[in-house]
Amino acid sequence: MTDPRPAGRGRMKLAARCRVATEAPAFGMVVFCAILFNAALMGVETYSGLAAEYRLVLQGAENCCLALFTLEMLLRVGACADRPKAFFRDPWNLFDLAVVASAFVPLVRENTTLLRLLRLARVLRTARFLPHLRILLVAVGRSLPGTASFLFVGALVLYVYAMIGWVCFARSDPGHYGSVGRAMLTLFLLTTLDGLTDAVRAGLQISRLSIIYYASYALLASFVLVNVLIGVVLNSLDEAREMEDEAKRAPAPGAEPDVRARIATARRALDEIEASLPPTADRPERRLEASHSGT
Repeated sequence: MTDPRPAGRGRMKLAARCRVATEAPAFGMVVFCAILFNAALMGVETYSGLAAEYRLVLQGAENCCLALFTLEMLLRVGACADRPKAFFRDPWNLFDLAVVASAFVPLVRENTTLLRLLRLARVLRTARFLPHLRILLVAVGRSLPGTASFLFVGALVLYVYAMIGWVCFARSDPGHYGSVGRAMLTLFLLTTLDGLTDAVRAGLQISRLSIIYYASYALLASFVLVNVLIGVVLNSLDEAREMEDEAKRAPAPGAEPDVRARIATARRALDEIEASLPPTADRPERRLEASHSGT
């Protein structure tokens, strides 16, 4: 096994200094406050009177926030100077880099709408400094496959009940069940159980069997399917917590190569020391073995 080539001393010193700065609690607090301040600036800009009166002040504050975010990214990149691949292994680093670097792209800076959307994406960077919010975002991402299956089943149930409602109530209540589209919209609004009482009363005036239709739909759509969705999200939340705990217990990326590099350096130093020893510095055991072999 060959020892990895250690990073240069200059890069290691740079990485150590930047790592001390980025891992300081004050650094994270300053960046977190800057993100919130940037979000407040975006809110102030929605008031046309204030935006026109304090345009230069708001623009200067935005430039200061951008300069601070740029300095933050430079420090984070510098913290991985001795192991550049570790920077790109972290998804949050890639997200932060894309959001900050997009402000310097000429086409993006000229498009006001796109620039505002990217500035709005900076608010999501607060998840980097809030572990609980980061767990929730990861849980939402991991629940997307299960949510897609839930949406398919929900749409199927909605369509079947909409067709039944169109067949049973289209003539008597065309405003709500005149077409399959209107019926699906009506049933979708009833999923929250809001207006269900009025719908049941209107249905009883048409047929007493309508109570079975609305009761079965409320039971299936509002209780069973919603609880299934909650179960999918909770399962993903548990997985996200386990991933966060494993990430805390795991060593930092690049730590093992650093240890190996130090071991390799120590071995080379020991070899140099051993080579510099004079031949007469042999151990007594070796001289005794030599005398016995001569006899």
